[in-house]
Amino acid sequence: MTVNDMSASQRRHTAVMLMAMGGPDCLENVEPFLHDVRGGRPTSPALVEEIRERYRVTGGKSPAVSITQEVAKKLERRLNAEDNSRYKVYVGLRHWHPFIKETYADLLKESPEQIIGVCMAPQQSSLSTGAYRRKVEEARAEFADRTDVTYVGSWNRHPWLIAAIVDNIRKGLFAFPVDVRASVPVLFTAHSLPDRIVTMKDPYPDEVKGTVEAVTQFLGNQPTYFAYQSQGRSSEPWLGPTVESMLETIRMAGHRYVLVAPIGFICDHVETLFDIDIELKQSATDKGLHLERIAMLNDSPALIETLRDVLTTHESSFCIQP
Repeated sequence: MTVNDMSASQRRHTAVMLMAMGGPDCLENVEPFLHDVRGGRPTSPALVEEIRERYRVTGGKSPAVSITQEVAKKLERRLNAEDNSRYKVYVGLRHWHPFIKETYADLLKESPEQIIGVCMAPQQSSLSTGAYRRKVEEARAEFADRTDVTYVGSWNRHPWLIAAIVDNIRKGLFAFPVDVRASVPVLFTAHSLPDRIVTMKDPYPDEVKGTVEAVTQFLGNQPTYFAYQSQGRSSEPWLGPTVESMLETIRMAGHRYVLVAPIGFICDHVETLFDIDIELKQSATDKGLHLERIAMLNDSPALIETLRDVLTTHESSFCIQP
C-alpha cells in the first residue's frame, strides 16, 4: 500500500528537512562561517575582509537563510492543507546555524515517524548535495536514531521547475528594448565545482546540462550559452568555462545584450547579488554589454508547488505501513 492509498489519519507524522549551504547572519560572523566552509583551514585576513565587503554591499548578511526559512513555513502550510497536519518542515544548514545536526536534534523532539531530506538545489553532486546527506547520517549516528530517513533525489528536470525558470526568463527579457528581445542571448550559469568531479564520474555536469536542455526547448530560437560561475579560491582547477570568458564569447559573436539565468541556484545569495549583479555586470559594462539577470524563485508559489509535488511523489514511491 502506498501513501496515496492511505487515509490521512493512518499516515505517519513526517519531518521534512530542507537542506542548504547557509550563510553568515551578520558581518561579524563572516569569518567563522568561512572557517566552517574551509573545513577549519585558516583564511587570510585579506580574504576575510574581501568576502565581508561582498556581504556588506549586498545587505550585511546572507538572505538565503531567511528565504529558506520562509519556504519551509509556506511549504508546511501547503502540505498540511491537504493532509491533516502531519507534516513539519525544518531548515538545516551545512555551514551555519541552524546546522543540520542542530535541526536533527530539534525535529527529534516531535518524535517523527519518518524524515525526508530535501536539498535546496535541483542538481545532484557528491560534493554538494551529497555532503548534506552525510551530515544527516552523522547526526543520525550521533543520536543513535532509528527513524526512517529517505532523501529526495534529483529534481533538475521537474516540469514545474522548468516552467518557472522559463517564465522568469521571458519576464527578464522585458528589461531589453522590444526590437532586440528575440535576439538577446540567455547565459545559463551554475556554481562551479572542482574539476576532479569529472574523473569521479560525479553526475553534476550532466545534471546541470539536463536543466539547461529542458529550459532551452521552450525558448525557440533565443540564443543560449552556458558557463560556470563563482569558482573557489583554491589551487586546483575548477569546472569551466567561466562566466567572464563567456561574456567575451558573446561580445565577439556581435551581441550587445545578455540575460543571465542562474539555473543552478534557487534563491538569492551572495553568488547572485554580488558575483552577478555587481561583479559580472561591471565586467559586462566594460565590454560594452548590457547585462540583466532573471529573478530567483526564492519563496515564490511556483517553487512551493514544485517542492510539494517533489515531496509527495518521492513519498508515494515508498511502501508505507500504517
